[in-house]
Amino acid sequence: MTISTLPLNDGNQVPWIAFGTGTALFRKDAEDAIRLALDNGFTHLDGAQVYGNENTLGNGIVASGKSRSELFITTKLGQLQPGATPKSALQESLRQLKVDYVDLYLVHQANNHVGKLKEVWKGMEEAQKAGLTKSIGVSNFTADHLKTILEIATIPPAVNQVEAHPYVWQALQPNLAIHDQYKIVTSSYGGLSPLFRGKGGPLDPVIERIRTRLEKTRGAPVSDGQVLNKWLQQKGVLVVTTSSKAERIREYLDTQNVPELTAEEIALIDTTGGKLHKRYFPGNWPSE
Repeated sequence: MTISTLPLNDGNQVPWIAFGTGTALFRKDAEDAIRLALDNGFTHLDGAQVYGNENTLGNGIVASGKSRSELFITTKLGQLQPGATPKSALQESLRQLKVDYVDLYLVHQANNHVGKLKEVWKGMEEAQKAGLTKSIGVSNFTADHLKTILEIATIPPAVNQVEAHPYVWQALQPNLAIHDQYKIVTSSYGGLSPLFRGKGGPLDPVIERIRTRLEKTRGAPVSDGQVLNKWLQQKGVLVVTTSSKAERIREYLDTQNVPELTAEEIALIDTTGGKLHKRYFPGNWPSE
């Protein structure tokens, strides 16, 4: 199955769904998980320096036998060590990952670089100009963080990866306005949190109703997770997800084959999600 892509503002393309190596794989050996993801159809792998598993992520890539050109690899800049730059930190990541370049390099957290965001962004641009990464972007950046780096950026971020689901969509509006203006792709982590971490919320009956309709239209099973991932996909969001189960991995990738939500269904998820403001990763965002 060919995975559909999203256009980036620098002319590159990114697969719309990625296999993440944080949370469940944080500081753990990721090799088997990567093998499972690649064997079942994922091509986009989302890592980070702070996850502490770039080495085994690289081992999984090598063991899969996939050629580098088949893959889209993302990693993220953690806290800079004394004397290090975004470029030198990426060189170390490439050594761990056992590749010559990544496709996307993100500043993981603005609060790792208080007072130095502009300097760090210049360093990200240098890493891209050196050919170590094809695209650069950010993660967990608020609208204010984005405005700070856009004051000096010669290359705007291609992506901003944030917690994104219906229970925070309203709060993300200031971000989304800037994303639209600069053609920055919104990437989501925790997109299925309302289902897995927030059972009993106002979305539950809405998701079930839409799932039933989609299943009838499709003539084949549709899961709750596919409903929410479809909502994200139709909003042009790059989805980062993960699972240790082959069946679930295939289900996520199959989302693109699920019939589209109607405009009314999308609006219903938007308005219902707006009834509850809930972050499942509050440590990644300033208090509201």
